[in-house]
This record gives sequence, structure tokens and C-alpha cells, in this order.
Amino acid sequence: MSDPRPTPTVPQVALIGLFVTALVTAQLTASKILAFSLPFSLPITGAELVLPGAALAYALTFLASDCYAELYGRRAAHIVVNVAFAMNFVVLLLVWSTITAPASPTSPVDPGTFEAALGPAANVVAGSLLAYVVSQNWDVFVFHRIRAHTGREKLWLRNVASTATSQAIDTVIFVGVAFAVAPALFGIGAALPPEAVLSLVVGQYLLKLAIAILDTPVVYAVVALARRETGPA
Repeated sequence: MSDPRPTPTVPQVALIGLFVTALVTAQLTASKILAFSLPFSLPITGAELVLPGAALAYALTFLASDCYAELYGRRAAHIVVNVAFAMNFVVLLLVWSTITAPASPTSPVDPGTFEAALGPAANVVAGSLLAYVVSQNWDVFVFHRIRAHTGREKLWLRNVASTATSQAIDTVIFVGVAFAVAPALFGIGAALPPEAVLSLVVGQYLLKLAIAILDTPVVYAVVALARRETGPA
């Protein structure tokens, strides 16, 4: 007797896997501040683009969620977004349980160094929890409001518009909480001065906006490949 339950498709599992992988990677890499020299000067940031280490990983979550929303609908996308939101708490629990567990004398990594590297993940998770639940749900909402007016046409418009606006919301909330509010409240790590926070906001958003524009052909390719395998949605 055949199993009547629907079998998840490879594109569906791959997109969920990409989403969760990028999200967890973002939590663990955000505390490192990156700096890239620019051949020109920008307002606020000057000739250096400063951004959290999670910027690229987190931008990939929006690519995955937009592809998933296009292929499987608004409700399915909201389920993935909100289940992954709960997984942030799992990341926080696992990181802190490892930090507080006794270290072996033969550990190749000094416990203090390990805590210094991963301890700020608490601030990162605090910022990402709030930013994530607001921005990702906004992304899905805007994506499908535009789709309701355009049908399957103009995928590029809903991809760029939903991602650009949600990334702006995400960046302001995440950087503000993770690098200013949470360190001051929790006493973990040092709160950055306002000018440094503003520079991080600008730097991270510029990268995310560039990715939102440049990843549009990737979104088209992923959606086309998935539809070829599973049929139109």
C-alpha cells in the first residue's frame, strides 16, 4: 500500500536547508566586524565599508525565503520563517551550554578564548530574534502583496522590493540591538558608540541591497529549475 502523504521535493528541502544553514551561520559569525576598503568615499562610512560578519549569510536567508514563497506560497513561507525563528533559541542554548560546560585540560582551544569568540552570540541572537521575526514576516507579506497584483509576472519586482524594504528593517533592528542595546543590558561585550553603530547599519544595508539586486537572476534560475521538476505553482 502506497504512502498517501506527500513527499517533500528536492528543491523544497534544499531551500529550507539553505535558509536554516545561512541563519545559523549568521548567528555564529556576526560578532566579527569586517572592514573593506573602497576606491571611493561614501557618506557616513567614508572610504571603508564596515559590516558584521553575518551580512552575507543573512542575505542568503532572504534569497531562500523569496524562492520558497514564490514556489510554495505565503502560508508555507511563514511556517518556515517562524519555525526557524524558534531554532534561534536552540542555537543560543547549545552555544551557552557548551561555554558553561567544564573544559578538558587537553582542549586545543582555551575556554576563555572560546567564550570570547562565541559569548557575544547572545547579543547577536537577541538582536536577530527581534529583527528576524519582524523583517522575514514583512518580506513574505510584501512579496505576496505584490504577487497578488502581478501574478507570476515581474518576479524581479517582488524579489527586489520585498528584500530591499525588509533588509532595511532588519539591519536597523539587528545592529542596534546586537551592538548597542544588548551589550548595555546584558553586560556581555562592549556596546559600540553611536557613530560606529550607524556605520555598521549603512555598511550592512549597502551590501544587502547590492545582493538583493544581483541575486535576482539566481532567484529566477532557482524558481525555473524547481518548477521544471515539480510543475507550476
